[in-house]
Amino acid sequence: MTEFISAAQVGTKIKDGATVVIEGFIGSGVAEAIHTALGKYYQQHQHPRQLTLVHAAGIGDGKTKGMNHYAQAGMVKRLIGGHWAMAPQLHALVEANQIEAYNFPQGVISRMMRAASAHEPFVATQVGLGTFVDPDYDGGKLNQAAQEELVTKTIINDYECLLYKTIFPDVAILRGTYADDKGNVAFDEEPLTLEAVSEAMAAKNNGGIVIVQVKQKVPFGTLDPKQVKLPRLLVDYIVIADDITQHQQTYNTLYDPVLLDTSAKREQQLTDFPLTQRKVIARRCAQLISPQEHVVNYGIGMPEEIAKVLKEEQVKAQLIPTIEPGTFGGTPLGGLDFGTAIAPESIIDQSEMFDFYDGGGIDITFLGLAECDQNGNINVSRFGSKIAGAGGFIDISQNTPHVVFCGTFTAGGLQTTITNGKLQIIQEGRHHKFVKQVQHLTFNGRLAAARHQEVYYITERAVFKLTTAGLVLQEIAPGIDLERDILAQMDFKPLISSRLHEMDAKIFKPEKMHLHI
Repeated sequence: MTEFISAAQVGTKIKDGATVVIEGFIGSGVAEAIHTALGKYYQQHQHPRQLTLVHAAGIGDGKTKGMNHYAQAGMVKRLIGGHWAMAPQLHALVEANQIEAYNFPQGVISRMMRAASAHEPFVATQVGLGTFVDPDYDGGKLNQAAQEELVTKTIINDYECLLYKTIFPDVAILRGTYADDKGNVAFDEEPLTLEAVSEAMAAKNNGGIVIVQVKQKVPFGTLDPKQVKLPRLLVDYIVIADDITQHQQTYNTLYDPVLLDTSAKREQQLTDFPLTQRKVIARRCAQLISPQEHVVNYGIGMPEEIAKVLKEEQVKAQLIPTIEPGTFGGTPLGGLDFGTAIAPESIIDQSEMFDFYDGGGIDITFLGLAECDQNGNINVSRFGSKIAGAGGFIDISQNTPHVVFCGTFTAGGLQTTITNGKLQIIQEGRHHKFVKQVQHLTFNGRLAAARHQEVYYITERAVFKLTTAGLVLQEIAPGIDLERDILAQMDFKPLISSRLHEMDAKIFKPEKMHLHI
């Protein structure tokens, strides 16, 4: 029988050494009231301690919320996460080897919960081959404390695969909107469903417990059964959030019906979209979409600008944007709302979306460019002691036929201006992004070339394409000097196309490009 408890009581229900799976995507689906209470309970009682925490996506606001509540000495023994950037307070514990830290692809962890619910001993996939999660490299380990091998490589029916050891949770911490008297949980106002069902099943089928935070308790018989994702048989404890700010749709949005309504008419305003280096990059990216490409994925950060360009250009092509936590259609949002969309056409579970992605369902993806080397390898996951994590980057970049990495040419203080259709560097960035060898291998250029993926690297001043011979410079921006502004700002000399030419002049003019796809 399901029991209603307070958030303060949750700490008494979790045993020391338990394996806890936590649902969430940035701020969506996050049981913030429970995580806050658990952090406070540990401060007072030093229990539960030595936990193993598992989460597929990044959970937190980049400051104090979400996974940051667990950044306390002794509370966590091991953490296996898909994305780490939203919980910076954990990084010091990882650096000090106080936590056994692992980073696996977001889609792999998401699908792993489904495997755990069915008592499957491992997840077999090609996702991660040739990257830092491959045991030939780091095996997904982030520090010296992480000694256990959780990933192995094998051959199955002539296919090289990675076997990820399934993690079986003792506890699942989830979130819904409403719970009835008997403990059935509906997701009416949740903008994402994520892995809630598979995580609950994984915990229950492993003899564990399921704890769910909801907004409100309602009488039995008042819930729409199609909205009840968690039947009472899967729920042990329910916490009603006393503070509504701990049950927001996202960390940026308390509640907005347009995140749930396909017919919503509200549009994002583009009244302030000046011609900057970010817009230049987004414009060049948008030009790469062909009429045959309809299913699009946007990563976080710079790729978010591309949707703005398409909107400004009033592109009428039948493009269907998708976001990895499960959203099809609508207008994707960014920042702390990332993962949600205005007027989405469909919202499916995250594990199902990654099934679609892994099977090559995306036509073109736009992803961030943090660090790149001469072989076309990309690092977005680790920079010294700063752990960003791969998120869905590996799953998406390995399985999409047309991949576009986008970002500024240098980092740390880059300032540019665009005058009379020419790009000028006012202040160069302090850090080179194009390096001899990436620090962390999140994308393997040689394997991508061998798979015949079409891969581009778009910056405000240069366009590169991946070939079997390496990175080839194909375009430079008007106003840019090849030697001073490009080659001198790289730690290696790229191949230079015999047809090197200037980027489209329309990109650098304030008026619309009149883009047609």
